[in-house]
Amino acid sequence: MTEVQDPWRALSSGTIDARRVDPDGTHDFFWIISGKGEPGLLLRIASGVTEPKPLPKLRNLDLSFQDVAGSRALVLLLRDQEQKELFCSLCLDIVRAAGPAADNADVLGRAVRRAMRWHHLLRGGRNDLLSIEEQRGLLGELQFLRRLAELVGPWPAVEAWKGPSGSSKDFELDGCLVEVKARRGAAKPFVQISSEDQLSDVDGCRLFLVVSAVDAAIRPDGKTLTDHVRDLETFYATAEPEAYRLWEQALADAGFDFEDDYSERRWTLGKTSEFEVSGNFPRVAAPLKPGVSGVRYSIALDACAPFRIEPETLDAQIKEGLGGWMS
Repeated sequence: MTEVQDPWRALSSGTIDARRVDPDGTHDFFWIISGKGEPGLLLRIASGVTEPKPLPKLRNLDLSFQDVAGSRALVLLLRDQEQKELFCSLCLDIVRAAGPAADNADVLGRAVRRAMRWHHLLRGGRNDLLSIEEQRGLLGELQFLRRLAELVGPWPAVEAWKGPSGSSKDFELDGCLVEVKARRGAAKPFVQISSEDQLSDVDGCRLFLVVSAVDAAIRPDGKTLTDHVRDLETFYATAEPEAYRLWEQALADAGFDFEDDYSERRWTLGKTSEFEVSGNFPRVAAPLKPGVSGVRYSIALDACAPFRIEPETLDAQIKEGLGGWMS
């Protein structure tokens, strides 16, 4: 991109730097560079405006609400620098789409909707495929979804699967929340936590962490991502129409498409390790100090050992929470 085309060129990294998109504009949009050097777009949110949640997960992008310079803001950051030119077009289109908005709440709604419209263009990089780690993560969630469906039925199971739609927890049931993490079986015994909300307490709910071993395999062992998805597709194709609609929507939100070619890599699903997240479980404690957000960290599974539970404990909690739905 040339200097004229690159609105971030004059901004510095290290701390958040910003410049108003249109000095004479009605709405508070700013070009920004994050502390990590990521180009982005910021929309300042007026006091009292309701923030729509959960925000969608956008591939190659971070979309979040943050405290910036004493006020709330919607922040869109680009993770893949190779997509910078297309990202610039996205940002300008968001600003144009928000132009006719009557107030800040309308601007915010238009910005989120336009980002969703664009994310399909940016979601796969050059080949539009899920990355290796995204495949691994999706397989971990699918493994738990199958288990959940066998416990409570296909409809309540897929209705509880909130990860693809951007929720901070992967599965949300009555009184029971589950976060799923997938890792190589032989990898260092750590899991990555991608936000301060993933392991945060929720009033009236027990929170569980399920860590799945998902390993790459060599033909003829294992199955491709498409094979694993198709196994559940067959299951949901015979379920209630609403369950199948929710299943299709969740797959689309997760970035999976049956037309994509995942034949080059095969996967095996191994055992899970399960923990109840409570008390002194190793995690970043909430609430965070004012101005702190976007926290990412790793936890050692050895430190989680005192909180380990048997799968039957989680199964019993799930059945108890779904008792009212199933009756």
